[in-house]
Amino acid sequence: QVQLVESGGGLVQAGGSLRLSCAASGRTFGASRMTWFRQAPGKEREFVARVYWSTYGTSSSTSYADSVKGRFTISRDNAKNTVYLQMNSLKPEDTAVYYCNSDLFGSRPGDYWGQGTQVTVAS
Repeated sequence: QVQLVESGGGLVQAGGSLRLSCAASGRTFGASRMTWFRQAPGKEREFVARVYWSTYGTSSSTSYADSVKGRFTISRDNAKNTVYLQMNSLKPEDTAVYYCNSDLFGSRPGDYWGQGTQVTVAS
């Protein structure tokens, strides 16, 4: 069973930065795909960023929502089984609960979600 635990949310002023973490436990060897989503009050959950890496880490890819390109960076630390979302130049419209998801972990498909972490950007 894969467990995802997010951390790093909080209150920040517009223009500030935060780094979210998503720590994964369970089978870790193999191809994996991790995605950050967010959901603002009264809105649908939306895609933010995704990272994929192959079984031996020989290839990887990232993708971003247009609204965060150039401001957010997704990365991974295999030694710590953790995926990060570095968020810079934050805007009030980035305020949401951020969720970590995996639909492929350790080469096994699934649908795993973390509990979410609140990010609030004050204007």
